[in-house]
Amino acid sequence: MAFGPSFLFRAVALGLTVLLTLAGPGSVVAQGLSPGKFAPAPGNENAPVLLKADEITYDESLSLVTARGHVEISQGDRVLLADVVTYNQKTTVMTASGNVALMEPTGEVFFSEYAEFTNEMRDGVIAALRVLLSDNSRMAATGAKRTNGTITELQKGVFSPCDLCASDPTKPPLWQIKAFRVVHDSDAKEIEYRDAILELAGIPVFYTPYLSTPDPTVKRRSGFLFPSFGHDSNLGTVAKTPYYWVIDNQRDATITPIYTSDQGPVLEGQYRQRFTHGSLLLEGSITNGDKSGTDVPSGEKTNRGHIIGNGRFDLDETWRTGFDLARATDATYMRRYGFGGGNTFLGGNNSVAGVGGLNSSKELTTTAFIEGFGERNYARLSGYSFQDVQANAVSGQTPLLLPLGQYNYLSAADGWGGRTSVDTSVLGLTRDIGVDSRRLSVRPAWQLPFTSSYGDVTTFTAALQADAYNVNDVPQPNGQNFTGTTGRLFPQTMVDWRFPFARQHETFTEVLEPVAAVVAAPTGNNPSQIPNEDSPVVDFDDLNILSMSRYPGVDRVEGGERVVYGLRWGGYGQHGASTSAFLGQSYNFQKHPDFGAGSGLENNASDVVGRLRVSPADYLDVLYRFRADADNGLFRRNEIGLAAGPSRFRLYNEYSFLRAQTNPSNQQLTTGNREQMSTSLSVVLSDHWNVSGTTVNDLTETTGGPLYNSASLTYHDECLTVTTTFFRRYTSDRDLTPSTGFFVNFIFKYLGDFESGTKPS
Repeated sequence: MAFGPSFLFRAVALGLTVLLTLAGPGSVVAQGLSPGKFAPAPGNENAPVLLKADEITYDESLSLVTARGHVEISQGDRVLLADVVTYNQKTTVMTASGNVALMEPTGEVFFSEYAEFTNEMRDGVIAALRVLLSDNSRMAATGAKRTNGTITELQKGVFSPCDLCASDPTKPPLWQIKAFRVVHDSDAKEIEYRDAILELAGIPVFYTPYLSTPDPTVKRRSGFLFPSFGHDSNLGTVAKTPYYWVIDNQRDATITPIYTSDQGPVLEGQYRQRFTHGSLLLEGSITNGDKSGTDVPSGEKTNRGHIIGNGRFDLDETWRTGFDLARATDATYMRRYGFGGGNTFLGGNNSVAGVGGLNSSKELTTTAFIEGFGERNYARLSGYSFQDVQANAVSGQTPLLLPLGQYNYLSAADGWGGRTSVDTSVLGLTRDIGVDSRRLSVRPAWQLPFTSSYGDVTTFTAALQADAYNVNDVPQPNGQNFTGTTGRLFPQTMVDWRFPFARQHETFTEVLEPVAAVVAAPTGNNPSQIPNEDSPVVDFDDLNILSMSRYPGVDRVEGGERVVYGLRWGGYGQHGASTSAFLGQSYNFQKHPDFGAGSGLENNASDVVGRLRVSPADYLDVLYRFRADADNGLFRRNEIGLAAGPSRFRLYNEYSFLRAQTNPSNQQLTTGNREQMSTSLSVVLSDHWNVSGTTVNDLTETTGGPLYNSASLTYHDECLTVTTTFFRRYTSDRDLTPSTGFFVNFIFKYLGDFESGTKPS
């Protein structure tokens, strides 16, 4: 809150210097003044000083210079206005009276009816001071005293960043701080309030004998942030009071003691650092709370905690290194306490959820890497460690990936217009229990596009995949385990063809594009000695139907001959509206034994895949994707995404259905039927109020039911944000039981607000 009258002193001093050199009415420009003595505005030291007044007089007997009537003193962008300005040469006292206003280059405006200054404007008093800051914040005081040019003391001061009511400016602002004494140190950029009262709508709600805040010119300052409150049926009453610590210009931290009435205290911390060529973010927590499970008796307390974070560091213009970190003391801790984007209160506004690989419902992933970006090539070397937090996780079967390397290269076009690519990967995968695998894979390919005179585009691709494996304990069909070295050479060719037809209508353009592809490769290239680590389940859909391999990884290859055929259609309006559709299918001339039941590729004729997107305007966007059995028309996959309504009334809906799919390597059910729908609604009630709600439901026939519901009410204006959220979580997992709760979060402008990361979902 930079209300320091030093601005006023400096500008009036400029006018004083002019008055000492004048003896008559009118408007005069003063040149060549000494800026050092009176400290004019920075950057304006050499600007001329302009004095305007209806009348300027000099009383030689009293040594008194007086300017009257519409007095205006300006230098550069700083302007002082008053009815009367006088200067006594004997006492060196200068006064400004009557509608005194000072407009600062930085946007602040200071108002008063009377001001008196001495000691070259470094000391003085101002009566009935009012200040309008550059961000429209306001201050007022019955009087102000200036000492030594840096300390300003206000008596009975009031501060508020809130706008006044347009229909009745005399009404109290939404919130304000009243204090018997306010001291502003412009050098330290610190404001101290003595006997301060926080008022909401004119009603006192909080008293403190002492309060200290940085002024609005300060971007970062150590201190307590505004507390938040809530309740969770698993945790009890919850309150947290964060402390923000500015370590230096590149580093800061947030230390948050959290009180829970049922589970005791929790200590959360965040550390952030910016480097010249990188950044670091770490978050962690620790508590001694209840954990019921097989390893801890019910009701017994144990130390629990977590740490998550990430770092990115540029080594030069080509190479960078980094890491993602996610670990917890046990499988349910983060979800129970809401860290890492959980659904309870403790996740707060400062969570770093979403850092690489963080999925608190399945696994926590830690990785370190180094990668390089070339003009047409990319290289990465990394390692991955996983913490499986699922209820059926078996200790010792979670793999360690070290190293995991890849190199990708794409050449410039050759003399025929073709391009050569090379994709290389190296993998080391180990477990305490189960299969170990070391793999080296190299896949060179050459691709040549050709456009005929009719406009159709044909692309020829030839590739050769070479894989070498060294494995331990790979289960075999005969019940034995294989340990040793194996490999394969897998050549593959593909020709794809597309022929777009376009027709211009009066208001839109229509594009019809038939597509087709022929893929050929030898069969039987997935021997049982090669483990299937990265391709146990195939996600066959409209996005990969035209790919040379529908497997997501390297361990399985798709051999045999097949044809792919489909049709794309699109209508594109002149103002951004569009509708597009795709329908496609593939036919394998040999059945592929490595595709499991339910994959959509286990038969000669694949499932039919399709996509429809309708976006006629900003207020509607619908995406529908499906996969249907070609024999009986049974849908095996349905996905609908909907965003509808104007910005003030927005509805989001996501529905997904996936039929069960088996893993042919063990003939056990890999994924059961899954059906889920989530709906969110956001309504802007007015310029300041909005409500939102979210519901997530499991629609699976046997295990279905609600998963999560929440509703939020938010008030937001130029000076205050209040968010109230109610939630109900229905899931259970070991010591994680269904819970109901709410939280209230306040953000008062300038009173310790801090925003980073994500909010609770």
